[in-house]
Amino acid sequence: MHPDMIQAMHTPMPDSFNALQDGTDDQRKSFCYQRIVARDTRCDGQFLTAVHTTGIYCLPSCPARKPRVENVSFFKTEREAIEAGFRPCKRCRPDLFYQGTDWNASLYETLLTRIRTAPESVPSVGRLAELCGVSLSSVNTLVREHAHLTPGVLLRRERIRAAKRRLAHTREKIVEIGLAAGFESEATFHRQFLATTGMTPGAYRALACSDRFQVRLPDRYRCEDTLAYFSRDAEHTCEAVSGNTIAKAVATRAGPAVLTIEFRPDGCHALCQIHAAHPLDIEDKMSMHEIAARMLGFTHDVEGFESRASRESHVARLVAAHPGLRPPLSATPFEALVWAVVGQQINLSFATALRRAVIERAGLRVSGTDLRLHPTPEQVANIALEDLSRMKFSRSKADYLTGVAQAVHQDRLDLAHLAEGSALLAERALLAQRGIGPWTAHYVMLRGFGFGDCVPVGDTGLSAGLKRFHAVEGKLDAEKTQALMRDFAPHRSLATAHLWASLKDPT
Repeated sequence: MHPDMIQAMHTPMPDSFNALQDGTDDQRKSFCYQRIVARDTRCDGQFLTAVHTTGIYCLPSCPARKPRVENVSFFKTEREAIEAGFRPCKRCRPDLFYQGTDWNASLYETLLTRIRTAPESVPSVGRLAELCGVSLSSVNTLVREHAHLTPGVLLRRERIRAAKRRLAHTREKIVEIGLAAGFESEATFHRQFLATTGMTPGAYRALACSDRFQVRLPDRYRCEDTLAYFSRDAEHTCEAVSGNTIAKAVATRAGPAVLTIEFRPDGCHALCQIHAAHPLDIEDKMSMHEIAARMLGFTHDVEGFESRASRESHVARLVAAHPGLRPPLSATPFEALVWAVVGQQINLSFATALRRAVIERAGLRVSGTDLRLHPTPEQVANIALEDLSRMKFSRSKADYLTGVAQAVHQDRLDLAHLAEGSALLAERALLAQRGIGPWTAHYVMLRGFGFGDCVPVGDTGLSAGLKRFHAVEGKLDAEKTQALMRDFAPHRSLATAHLWASLKDPT
């Protein structure tokens, strides 16, 4: 380490930049230099570092290598730095910071757009880091924070997303589609496509010609868990379970339809069939496959989580009773949002009854069945508060539900975009809505968006599971819950599902 840095780190300094206003220039410079050596994010917005040898200005937290103290000046405002002839750093992007933009989130979303636009241009995680202008460890942290995935899994997900579009809408050869999406070989493309979608590329392309498709279930798939989850409403309002088959009412562009998912006797496959009065186009059939994959819980990285069991005893102990467990997602993000708002601070049976009342009040019945479509955001927003009160909604819950539905209907809360983007931005957008707190936001992110590192703090089931797992007495507050869940990162959504499941295990 350079002697300037060592001296700065051991020089006693006041607690803040503002405290130095009456100090000498040397004191102010020493304080600021100490803070940039520490990459102190608390000082972002208090001052800027201008580097004479490069002509750029940076935030105090900039991860770039630190210059010698004699080669820097410090400015209180961005305007001062610009007027002195300096330009913004391309790594920490102080210009975006002062515009109120989260630089890391902006970097992630820009990177995601690049991958989706030209997946073949990002053949490796190393290339991903080059595009970001950061190290491999930094890109790993970036993707973990915003996608709740490893960079490699993110690349695979986006390549398969691109391949699905081309399989459905072109007649290109399958091998050419795989290579164009960035896969290194046809064999790798087939293997990863099947693992992610439950179908071979050829079978996926054949969706256009049939109203039925079969998906291969992951190893050790727990059919009984999925059947139990979609059996919560015994009156079968929006979805019904009969034996080993789930029936789900689904809205398509052609009109109402029913998707059935039948678990085959071999335990390795599920037969999915579309029942509709009108022919469906390829877009609707792709949506049906996506809904099936969500309901079957294909989203979460179960293999990645359970592979940790061989080296982490707490993970081994957690997954031992329920190997292969994967939490199903709701058919759409909006359904998860409605469930979360309805279920705030009440027990499961009452929440189920309230949800059923909303569906019966506003959801359209599918002809020839007892099932109803889940209401759209517009339909929920238009339910009168008086009607919700008669359904036993509290005034505040009724107001929150119609309010968030109105936000979704008016595109002020774009759930589809949030589900496909940054988890941090999704959380912020949800928390900005009246009536949505941390539990609701994380429940929606887990069950509606499929993010892998969510902790629905305040959930009674999660708290009970944690207390049982760790043999903790007394009440768990938010801080203690977060602390106990920290060791399961970045797979806390799966850990939450295991803790919920553990409540049904014998003591």
